[in-house]
Amino acid sequence: MNLALRGIDCNLGPNHGNSFHGDLHPDLKAETVLANPPFNDSDWGGDRLREDVRWRYGAPPVGNANYAWVQHFIHHLAPNGTAGFVLANGSMSSNQSGEGEIRKAIIEADLVDCMVALPGQLFYSTQIPACLWFIARNKGNGKFRDRRGETLFIVARKLGQLIDRVHRELTEEEVVRIAGTYHSWRGDTPSPLRGEGRGEGKYEDVPGFCKSAKTEEIAEHGYVLTPGRYVGAEAVEDDDEPFEEKMARLTKDLNDQFAEGARLEAVIRENLASLGFGLEESSC
Repeated sequence: MNLALRGIDCNLGPNHGNSFHGDLHPDLKAETVLANPPFNDSDWGGDRLREDVRWRYGAPPVGNANYAWVQHFIHHLAPNGTAGFVLANGSMSSNQSGEGEIRKAIIEADLVDCMVALPGQLFYSTQIPACLWFIARNKGNGKFRDRRGETLFIVARKLGQLIDRVHRELTEEEVVRIAGTYHSWRGDTPSPLRGEGRGEGKYEDVPGFCKSAKTEEIAEHGYVLTPGRYVGAEAVEDDDEPFEEKMARLTKDLNDQFAEGARLEAVIRENLASLGFGLEESSC
């Protein structure tokens, strides 16, 4: 539907199909997969596909198609292929109905290349925040730097600007920042991206925004892929004021505020008394 609306000609098969039950390209092995599947689909007919060849990492739950989509995309990737897709945030941490075990198997197979936590209100159909998954069949194929045993986590939840009361959009600069971070970490050779360099410069972890984590660290977090678990808190700029001086200044400011509060309390009591009202003395 999205391709048709945008006038993009593509071989979608001889007729309308069902990705799970009527795959029109069962032997396709793609170099690139891009997808925005339905979130948390509970009516995907999973009860009829318990032994499907695509479920290499575990049969997805009947009541949620998220990990059916993930494995469907992996199944159709070429040996050096890459997939990028949008899913509901629950896919990063859910342990219900065996989803945690499937995610663990996919992580241990070293397929998860990058995870991006997005802000809410990006979609017209739902205001819930979603996430981006990037899957790489072979992180050490020589096309980019060897990333085996590593996964990049990016937190973009604070990015974007409201364009109306309920919808948010990422600016072009924010998109370039997210994409450039991934390409730099991956080790792309420089090439244009909306007028900017892609993959230029050395990648560095940025507290509160991005972190490259080893598979062992992900295991320590129970194979949860939520980026906030790894990137930590945003760095606070050091103002170079010595601790002793800063503490003395803040203590003086606090004492001044206590004194001003006591003065205002006395004024209020005096005004109330002049009107024939009184307040009980505070015990604290």
